[in-house]
Amino acid sequence: MTSTPYLRNLIIETPSKPGNFAKVAYAIGKLEGDIGDIQTIKVGTLSTIRDVSVQCNDAEQLDKIVEAINAIGDGIQVQAISDDVLRAHEGGKIHMKGKVEIRSLGDLRRVYTPGVANVCKVIEKDPQQAQFFTGISNTVAIVTDGTAILGLGNIGPVAGMPVMEGKAVLFDQFAGISGIPILLDTSDPDQVVETVKHIHQGFGGILLEDIGSPHCFEIEERLKAELNIPVMHDDQHGTAVVALASTLSACRQAGVKLGDSVVGQIGLGAAGLAISRMMMAYGVKKMQGIDMNEQALERLLQYGGTTAESLEEIMATSDIVIATTGVQGLIKPEMVRPGQIILALSNPHAEIQPEAALEAGAAFAADGRLVNNVLGFPGIFRGALNAKTTKITYDMLIAAALAILDSTKHGDLVPHPLDPNVHQNVADAVEKAANLSSL
Repeated sequence: MTSTPYLRNLIIETPSKPGNFAKVAYAIGKLEGDIGDIQTIKVGTLSTIRDVSVQCNDAEQLDKIVEAINAIGDGIQVQAISDDVLRAHEGGKIHMKGKVEIRSLGDLRRVYTPGVANVCKVIEKDPQQAQFFTGISNTVAIVTDGTAILGLGNIGPVAGMPVMEGKAVLFDQFAGISGIPILLDTSDPDQVVETVKHIHQGFGGILLEDIGSPHCFEIEERLKAELNIPVMHDDQHGTAVVALASTLSACRQAGVKLGDSVVGQIGLGAAGLAISRMMMAYGVKKMQGIDMNEQALERLLQYGGTTAESLEEIMATSDIVIATTGVQGLIKPEMVRPGQIILALSNPHAEIQPEAALEAGAAFAADGRLVNNVLGFPGIFRGALNAKTTKITYDMLIAAALAILDSTKHGDLVPHPLDPNVHQNVADAVEKAANLSSL
C-alpha cells in the first residue's frame, strides 16, 4: 500500500524580505515535491536560514528541486542537503529501561534477590497474578518475517528492524505500551505459528507486522484461534480501521450514507481484503472487488463479497471506490462517475490524483498520504489490554474507526496522528466495545 519516500532536508538561505520563502515553496511544489517540517535555524539582519524537509520520488527529482530553488536568484540559495532520517536511527530508536531505581541494598533486595522469590511464589500459586506483578499485561510482541516491509517487499527481518522499532516508539508514546520487536528467520506458517505460541506467555498481545500475502492470512487466523491473547495483523486490520474512518469521513463531507452504498475495492492484497471485510462488517449495501490474483478473488468470495469482471465495471457500478494497488495512474479521469467518492490510497503514487478525480466529477477524492495506521493500532491494543480481552473483534475495530471519525475536525479527512486525544478516544472506544461483547 505504501512505497518508500525519498526524504531529504534542505538548508535554505533567503534574504530577510517578505515573500522570499513563498518563492521557495512555489518552486518545490511546482516540481511536485512535498514540504514537511520547516524549522528556522537562524534569523539574521540580512538573511534567514531554514531547515526544510522535502519528500519526493527519487534523487533525480530532488536535484531538479534544488536547481529550481537556486535558479530563483535574489540571493536565495540551498546551502546544504542533509538526511535527518538516517541520523534519527543511529543506535536504534528504542531502549529497554527499568521502572524502578536501585539506590540501596534494600532496593536491591526488594527488586531482585531475595525479595523477588516471594513474588515468584505468588505467581506460581495463581498465574493470573502475573497480570499485576509483572509487565506482561502491558507488553506487545511486534512480530515480522520481513517479507512485506513497507513498499520494499521481501527484504528480510533484519532490514525491517527500523520499522519494528518505529512501531515500538509509537506504542510507547501514544499508548504507554512496551513494544518488543521479534524478528523471525522463517516464513513457513507452521514454524511462525509454533514460534509465537512458544513465546507468547511473555506478552499481553501480538502485533503481526509486514508479513506478506498470502501466508499472512493463515498465520493470523491460526494464532487468533490458538492463543488466549489479542492478535492483530496491522497491515490488514490497522489499515482497514483507518480506511473505514476515512470513508465515513468522506461520506459525511459528500452527504452520502455508507450503509446504502456499493463499495468497489481495487486491489485485494492484505490491505484490500481487510478493507473489504471491514466494509462488510460495517454493513455496506454491496462489496465488490477486483484483482489479478485468482486466489485473492476467491478469498473475497469466501468472506462474502462479490467480484467484478474488470476495472471499468468497478468504476461504472461503485458509489465509493477504494484503491490499494500501488499502480500510479491506474484510474483514468474518464472512468470517474459524477458524484463518486474515490480514495486512491497507494502512497506516494496514487491510482489517480485527487485533483484529477475532482475535475472529472467526483464528489470527494483523497490519496493515501493521510491514511496512516498510527491512528489505529496504539489505541486498539491499549483498549484491548485495558479490557483484558483475549481477542480483537470486528465490533472493537469498528468502534475504533468511529472514534477516529468522531475525533476528526470539520473539513479534515482524518485527525492529526500526533493528537494524543485521538489515541485515547480509540482506546476508550475499543475497551468499551470489548466489555460490552463480554456481557
